[in-house]
Amino acid sequence: MVQLHVKRGDESQFLFNTTTDSPLESVIQQVTAIYNGRLKVDRICSEIPELADHGVTLPPNMQGLTDEQIVELKLKDEWEEQCIPSGGEIFRKDEIGRRNGHAPNDKMKKVLMRTVEEAKALISKKQAQANVCVTMEMVKEALDQLRGAVMIVYPMGLPPHDPIRMEFDDQEDLSGTQASLQVITEEACQLWWAGKEMQRGKKLQDYIGRNEKTKLVVKLQKKGQGAPAREPLVTDEQHKQMMLHCYKRQEELKKLDEADDDSYLDSEWSNRQALKRQFQGLTNIKWGPR
Repeated sequence: MVQLHVKRGDESQFLFNTTTDSPLESVIQQVTAIYNGRLKVDRICSEIPELADHGVTLPPNMQGLTDEQIVELKLKDEWEEQCIPSGGEIFRKDEIGRRNGHAPNDKMKKVLMRTVEEAKALISKKQAQANVCVTMEMVKEALDQLRGAVMIVYPMGLPPHDPIRMEFDDQEDLSGTQASLQVITEEACQLWWAGKEMQRGKKLQDYIGRNEKTKLVVKLQKKGQGAPAREPLVTDEQHKQMMLHCYKRQEELKKLDEADDDSYLDSEWSNRQALKRQFQGLTNIKWGPR
């Protein structure tokens, strides 16, 4: 199997296994799906702590309003009585007015937070360091774990305007957000290797040959952004090791220079004629008055 180390810019994303005879169209499709799937998991994981702390999202026309404004405008959250967390609720007011404040109890909160950590670990960038390839099945498993935890805490489901439910239903609206800049559609995705764009319509072997034990660092890029920066000749870790080796070598050379000091030759004990002079009684002769 050919192993692709997928990066976005200089940031490592995940490892992906394929074969040399795989069409690049298929490879790009699978890599893009995993990349965007990991982003979806991250977005859900960032919203669930808010759900655990402050309950479900208010309707769009009530968000950001004070209690007095809601009463004055005679607005009502129709989903408040339906979306009640199992096991009872604890009121924790959302200071920014985005959620209704009817949070799940501490036991249910632990269920949500534990599942978030498990889902993050499953598709983490650290998997690449552990030489574990991330597959679309792993991304789906992470999404299923999150969906299951939310269903345990909110068996009646979440309101249709809640961003977590919209993510699960693939109806999320990312327009105007920072998250929209990270997503790459399959049509706009390009795969680059060694400063070359790997063209659709070709196979992987057209670029790397037929060696199935090849490991490549490939970079995802949006169409129209040009070529990504090339990989450095040495990694940061290799650079640190080289600097450490250079420092140790300099210290060793300093010690060797100190060992070459011949000032000891002026010492009395280093005089080769000392024994002979002692026998001749010439060791304590001084010239001049005493």
